[in-house]
Amino acid sequence: MKHRLSLVLAALATVAVTAVAASAGTAHGGRTYEFRGELLSASSSSVQLQVQGGNHDALKALIGQSQDQSFAVGSSTEVLIYAHGRPVRGSVGDLHQGDDVVVRIRAPRGTSLATLETTAAGTIADHTTPAKHTTGPLFLYVGTVTGPQPDGHVALHVTSGNWRALQSMLGQPLDQTFDTDDGTIYLMWQGKAPTVIDPSLLKAGDRITVRVHASASSTLAQVEATPAAHVGDHEPGNPERES
Repeated sequence: MKHRLSLVLAALATVAVTAVAASAGTAHGGRTYEFRGELLSASSSSVQLQVQGGNHDALKALIGQSQDQSFAVGSSTEVLIYAHGRPVRGSVGDLHQGDDVVVRIRAPRGTSLATLETTAAGTIADHTTPAKHTTGPLFLYVGTVTGPQPDGHVALHVTSGNWRALQSMLGQPLDQTFDTDDGTIYLMWQGKAPTVIDPSLLKAGDRITVRVHASASSTLAQVEATPAAHVGDHEPGNPERES
């Protein structure tokens, strides 16, 4: 009887240890959600930014939501100020409106945006130089979606654009295809407020804008091979006037 009781207690102890280990794994596991954009404001408890890109998990969480979002700052949040490519520890007071900021949050796969916003950021990185998607002059193309979008690309019938885009189009067919990646943000305007959408919502005939930052001397082929910063559906006004 005593032997049987010992076996039961040993089994219960094993279960308890396994549960603790699983709990610890959950606490330290999860995925990194990376939101990149322009800082709108910062305080000791939160940062607000206009999201202009991010990794796949972050942009997926943003689908159907506003481009302007606020994220929690906690006692464990580390602020990094980059200068000449090197990070230096700073504080929220070192963050300034208009800075190019990356907010990284650790959470389980599939976490909702509302939960992400109330989860203290792991790091907030302030880059004095733009991120890769915003490096170089702007090439802005305006046109209509030509059909189903191939994975990792956006197909466009070009009708307008800013000066650099139009110059790159000289002597080229109007139908062009531009590269995208997990950091490309897709926005749809309903009135003046854009919301984040899934690329699959682009429909043939939609008027869209494609923004690519590339070297000023880039050929059209080189611009097309550079992942777009963002794609805008039904963007109001005359965006092609942007320089």
